[in-house]
Amino acid sequence: MFRSLGATVLLLKISLTIAYRPVFIYHGILTGADSMEHLVNRIQEVHPGTVVYNFGRFGGWASLINAWHQVQAARDNLKLVCDLHPAEGINMIGYSQGGLLGRAVLQIYPDHCVKTFISLSSPQAGQFGDDFLHLIFPSLVARTAYELFYSRVGQDTSVGNYWNDPHHPDLYEQYSIFLPYVNNQLPSVNSTQYREALLRLNRMVLIGGPDDGVITPWQSSHFSFFDQKYHVLPLEESVIYTEDWIGLKTLQESGRLHIIERQHVRHYQWHRTNDVIDGVIMPYLD
Repeated sequence: MFRSLGATVLLLKISLTIAYRPVFIYHGILTGADSMEHLVNRIQEVHPGTVVYNFGRFGGWASLINAWHQVQAARDNLKLVCDLHPAEGINMIGYSQGGLLGRAVLQIYPDHCVKTFISLSSPQAGQFGDDFLHLIFPSLVARTAYELFYSRVGQDTSVGNYWNDPHHPDLYEQYSIFLPYVNNQLPSVNSTQYREALLRLNRMVLIGGPDDGVITPWQSSHFSFFDQKYHVLPLEESVIYTEDWIGLKTLQESGRLHIIERQHVRHYQWHRTNDVIDGVIMPYLD
């Protein structure tokens, strides 16, 4: 009897050891949960038994709705997931726009349960470039897009909320209602919360690469961006890092910030190619 009980306890310990945290996935712009199915399937193939929550709201054209509206609704969904996993917590993957909005979800949810946050080719420092713009607004060019995005109408769109024109920083700060606030570039009553919520993470993983072709500059996936001379300022030299606006410096100094650069990966391959998924995502899903 005791031998049988001992074997049962051993099997229970083994099952707990190999169990993986649930994963919450946030899709990109102009797509939806169905576009992330390959990633879902690969996670469950490599890590059998993993529970994956594939966020299904704001697919297609609805992904262009104001960022704050999307973030607040996604926060409610994430809270439902966290309520199901209060002890072990979960991991979170946000792809493209979903990585930026997913990060903001954590910032407005101060007692979130996310342990590892993976930002997969996301415009964390903003977006400025024709290639991305023409996917959504074919008639616009980056040089003059600020005339639309830095207006009340433009700020009704998610793209306008993180459009960061290095030639018009004054208008960006004046009109943008989203990115300069979640990056704590402009102070708000929630500034402290926005920083502390990210410092709850065990890990933040920032993934991007020079052949992405959509995120512009591609280093925005690592919180780097153009200066006013159109040079990309390295993260460690940027004010968001040196002044630790949202905790990036603290995360790095404590070994919790992981910056991944991978070449020869186009934007739409990050979540659809097994060797990419296995190389840059799976090692961080525990």
